Amino acid sequence: MSAVVRITIVDDHPLFREGVARSLREIGGFEIAGEGATAADAERLARIEQPDVMLLDISMPGGGLQAAANILAKSPNQKIVILTVSEANADLALALKTGVRGYVLKGVRSSSLAEILKSIAAGEKYIPPTLSARLLNELIQPETRKVDLIGQLSDREFGILSLVAEGLSNKEAAKRLALQEKTIKHHMTRILAKLKVRNRTEAALLMHESKTRPVDIMHQPAP
Repeated sequence: MSAVVRITIVDDHPLFREGVARSLREIGGFEIAGEGATAADAERLARIEQPDVMLLDISMPGGGLQAAANILAKSPNQKIVILTVSEANADLALALKTGVRGYVLKGVRSSSLAEILKSIAAGEKYIPPTLSARLLNELIQPETRKVDLIGQLSDREFGILSLVAEGLSNKEAAKRLALQEKTIKHHMTRILAKLKVRNRTEAALLMHESKTRPVDIMHQPAP
């Protein structure tokens, strides 16, 4: 017979919290060691109960991810699962960076949640396949897009952006290239549109982060 998994549930919606607790009790193999509604409750339960697995909501008062970070700073081996409605890549990425063992969406069936919690108690990790694929795609695709966007620039535009990335103003870039300042401004407007960025700082960052062809800015064709 497998060991009972001690769980704490922290969510600021009492009906949801009670429903999860009831479902896990009915399935069997779980002991609800404590419940709470805030980040402070989560930290207190972690310290006093030391459960096998903690279930935390992201949006509870005090923040579930902040609570997870505080708990793991003191107890690195504590197994934490985020149970949330958020499918945002930013939330998932931050949760993983914090060190949680699982990220589960609230629409999950109770039987599936029970299996996930048992596997995490046994040392495994869990992310919904759809979310992990989407996060991986987001992590990979931006680099490809950056290179493609920079590649759309003409040699003249690339040269101007290179100077901007070095920190030169429009006036300084114009002097370096023997052009009028208004010509540089015109090119910068086109550059921002092509790169789909809001300002010259973002354009410069994109230039720094992308590997592109070298260009001789002093020997380019006239605009």
